Amino acid sequence: MSASDIAENAILNLTLRGTAWANVADNAASAPLTNLHVALATADPGDAGTMSTSEVTYTDYVRQNVLRSTGWSAASGGVSALAANLDFPVGSGGSGTVTFMNVGRTGGGAVDSFFSGAVTPSIVTGTGIIPRLTTATTITMT
Repeated sequence: MSASDIAENAILNLTLRGTAWANVADNAASAPLTNLHVALATADPGDAGTMSTSEVTYTDYVRQNVLRSTGWSAASGGVSALAANLDFPVGSGGSGTVTFMNVGRTGGGAVDSFFSGAVTPSIVTGTGIIPRLTTATTITMT
């Protein structure tokens, strides 16, 4: 079974942008998330993964917040992109090659991951490097 483009766009917009899906789902929780975290990973977190699964560990790395209201483009064709470049802290040691990213609930540790996908091209981290996801970074529902 696959989802229609209408459903894919609505799910992405509800999750990433807090936009209600008319007569189906809304963002009216008593304390809806205002941010989502983006995490970098060195391997595919997989469907059962959390935000900490295969998470990169270079020195000074931290997950980054993206606003649900404006941080992602409106979905079209089952695709949503970052609305602006997303820089992670400059590394002061360590290393690792970022090949995947996770988007999910804020908070530390093994919190819920909503979406994950490949980062292309991969990003080699380490001293003096600022990992960056650009506006070409997308989440695609299939």
